[in-house]
Amino acid sequence: MTSDMSISLGEHYLQVVMEKFVELKEVSERTFDQLSEDEWNWCMNADSNSVATIIQHMSGNMISRWSDFLTTDGEKPNRNRDCEFELQMWTKPELLDIWNQGWEVLLGTVEQLSPEHLQHTVFIRQQPHTVLQAIERQLSHYAYHVGQIIYVAKLLRADEWSSLTIPRRK
Repeated sequence: MTSDMSISLGEHYLQVVMEKFVELKEVSERTFDQLSEDEWNWCMNADSNSVATIIQHMSGNMISRWSDFLTTDGEKPNRNRDCEFELQMWTKPELLDIWNQGWEVLLGTVEQLSPEHLQHTVFIRQQPHTVLQAIERQLSHYAYHVGQIIYVAKLLRADEWSSLTIPRRK
């Protein structure tokens, strides 16, 4: 808990959420640093997603969900979710650009939220959510995919993997 007793619980929540989103972005980027150019597009099989595919999906989701967050449905009519999962060969710079586009929209929107917004109703796929519920939904969704990115990278790097946290037996 923060030592600054002058901030409200809502302000504290928004600070914590922003920190968690930034942590997810940073741990993913430390994972990206360990991948070779070829590894970004590697798939275990036809039903698996590459790191590149997960990046496409996360960015598409972020742009859809967080653009005009308070005023329009989070599933934008111009989003082509299925296309996000089609195998495309991307370069590392292209993927980082896609990645950063999504995060820019997400972080910019969260930064603009105030505690008063937390109980407002927003819609995702025509289903009502409080802003707080929508934030929690997206935070868990992105954490799920970041875990996938890390797992794929660990499979690829094997003995060359550098732990992102405290290594085993240390």
